[in-house]
Amino acid sequence: MSLGLLTLVILIALVFEYINGFHDTANSIATVVATKVLTPGQAVVLAAVTNLGGALVGSAVAVTIATGLIDAGVLRVGAEVLVCALLGATIWDLITWWLGLPSSSSHALIGGLCGAALAASNGNPQAIIWMSDPSHWWKGGGVIPKVVVPMVASPIAGFALGIAVMGALLALFAWFGNRTGILRRLGRTPFVNAFFGKAQLISAAGMGVSHGMNDAQKTMGIIALALAGATAAHDFDHLPDWLAFLRVSDAGGHFMIPVWVKVMCALTMAAGTAAGGWRIINTLGHKMVKLHPINGFAAETSGAAVIIVSSLFGMPVSTTHVISSSIMGVGASKRFNAVRWTVVERMAWAWILTLPTSAFIAWLLVELSKPIWP
Repeated sequence: MSLGLLTLVILIALVFEYINGFHDTANSIATVVATKVLTPGQAVVLAAVTNLGGALVGSAVAVTIATGLIDAGVLRVGAEVLVCALLGATIWDLITWWLGLPSSSSHALIGGLCGAALAASNGNPQAIIWMSDPSHWWKGGGVIPKVVVPMVASPIAGFALGIAVMGALLALFAWFGNRTGILRRLGRTPFVNAFFGKAQLISAAGMGVSHGMNDAQKTMGIIALALAGATAAHDFDHLPDWLAFLRVSDAGGHFMIPVWVKVMCALTMAAGTAAGGWRIINTLGHKMVKLHPINGFAAETSGAAVIIVSSLFGMPVSTTHVISSSIMGVGASKRFNAVRWTVVERMAWAWILTLPTSAFIAWLLVELSKPIWP
């Protein structure tokens, strides 16, 4: 991969990260805006700062994207694969953003990468690492243990944890109210709203950090994959000192994500956050279930916990899926019909279609563009 193609991949990756900012970062601040704890402007600043902090914590998810999904022994990942993967994910993101559907940029990117890899390898399924260790599928990398299993398990965990956290808070305050004779109208009581309005600042910050740890790292992984391909090419074998920042391996030969890549991706996502995303905030924060500060705190705490744990294990889960399911769990803990299930049904269809549709778009782009790539 030439320096020119490398620059092209990085620029398209940053465009995707920008779109990810107004598409997915909206999820991390939707509840704190919907409960009127922060204004949209204040929430954007909080999300941008905490995204940056989270993006700089660890690199397990980025390493999964860069080394755990595509088998470099079968397919050498070139610029055409990465460009078409990013375009496939971006096109699907824009479609769902326009429709106001909180689909997953994470799964769109993974679907795009897999679809592009299949097309570039002429349909060879071995180009994709399905399981790195079939005898112990839960270990190591691979699409099944790192993507498919968490894709199903993380929303379930978010839903269950949302019910559990909200239930525990309700039980605690009901007990306290019975003993003290106050807090008769939980959720509308000024004391409860004031307390959880402040507590929600912490939980919203936790969501921002978790989003940076997971979502920002996915584009880092794509850029690192491009850097690895470029530095492995003949004309990049011996990098001069002024190009040393392009290296993705340390002195011991271990794969690493350069700090400048982390900072660049985090800042780009923050800029995207400031640009918009209110269509999705409206769906999550208002249409799906009515939220009070105590509900927002429970949903954000549950979602952040699931995402942070997944990030530590290098699982690129969907922030959208997790926070949405946490909100559903919080709503269902009050009463089952508190959740507007017609909205949930529209979201579910977007979830189901994201991986195959983005994969198909990327596959089609590779096939159509084969005559123009060197």
